[in-house]
Amino acid sequence: MSLRSVPAGWRRFDTAVRRPEWWQRLDVTVRDLPFALLLFTMSLVPAFHRHGTQLGGVPERPFDAVAVLAALLESLPLALRRRWPVVCLALVSLGFAVDQLGGYHLVAGTALPFAVLSAGAHLNRHRRAVALALTAAYVPLALALHRYGTEPVDEFLTFYLVLVLVWGVGAWLRATRAAEADRRIRVAEESRSAERARIARELHDVVTHHVTAMIVQAEAARYLTAAPDRLDGALSSVTDTGRRAVNDLRHLLDLLDPGHGAGAREPSAGRIRDLVEQARRAGQDVEFSEEGSPAESAGSADLVAYRVVQEALTNALKYAQGSRILVLVRHGGGEIAVAVDTDGSGGRAEVPAGSGRGLAGLRERVGVLGGEFSAEPGPDGGFVVRARIPSGSTQ
Repeated sequence: MSLRSVPAGWRRFDTAVRRPEWWQRLDVTVRDLPFALLLFTMSLVPAFHRHGTQLGGVPERPFDAVAVLAALLESLPLALRRRWPVVCLALVSLGFAVDQLGGYHLVAGTALPFAVLSAGAHLNRHRRAVALALTAAYVPLALALHRYGTEPVDEFLTFYLVLVLVWGVGAWLRATRAAEADRRIRVAEESRSAERARIARELHDVVTHHVTAMIVQAEAARYLTAAPDRLDGALSSVTDTGRRAVNDLRHLLDLLDPGHGAGAREPSAGRIRDLVEQARRAGQDVEFSEEGSPAESAGSADLVAYRVVQEALTNALKYAQGSRILVLVRHGGGEIAVAVDTDGSGGRAEVPAGSGRGLAGLRERVGVLGGEFSAEPGPDGGFVVRARIPSGSTQ
């Protein structure tokens, strides 16, 4: 067996290269056609006659109409190598047999390894059957070439092993492509899951806090029917809380749809006073103090600090209604420190039991920013929430 030299550019023609976008939009058959036409054209050029693959040492014959047919069968089916790899392999193998038995040794014979590689890479079903069929077809070809040619048997075995290696390379490319596709699917699923969890946390923070406050305020309004002025104030508080809930939900929807409401403002540490006032109107005894000056831009730390206080006050309304609450927010040292202490002297409001998602979500939020979070019972039967949130500012 002798594989006569061909221009190196042919061997690199089928290598993956960066293509323009318009080229990528074309059908794969159209994209594979130029290489097929190149091999066919080169086979017709007299200067390249008998400069292709030679297997078996069959005496050379002049170029004739049968040689043109062999060139067509060997080269043009390469346009189908990705869409119909079995058809491509069958036609190219037939053309290769005609080429070698006829002693033409065309440049188009180079197409056989490409057809085998493509079958190994793109064939999805009946892979073993196709491999066995290719082997079964090779045996009589090798016997016929050995009978009419001059090369020993070991040359045919070597050529077969080369084809097996090429098939193996194609199978490796297929496995690599499948693994990459699985990785992309997994990353997409993880991204979707993370986004769903983020949306769930935001909805929990917004809905649970405001609805809990409204329930507590509405319950308190029951006992104020004899005091119209105080009843009016309680109902106004319910109305204000409802408006805040609607505004926060609208803000959340704006975040989910960046093209709508692009100017929406994130809740920040500066709005913690609003949370405190809302809790006071719901009947909580809240003492609030703030130390240091908020940084002009603290990134996500502002939102996380706001959510920590919001969740702590919501839990106090649920489980310690009427208890005294101390809220401390400290800015400085490149972080925002939040402390919410509930003394536990109040009673439990008539609201549904929580799922624990709020505190778990806060621990995750703070952890993402590299901070520390704790929520545990206090020494006097109350509850203590602590958070240290890096803000990236040293003000």
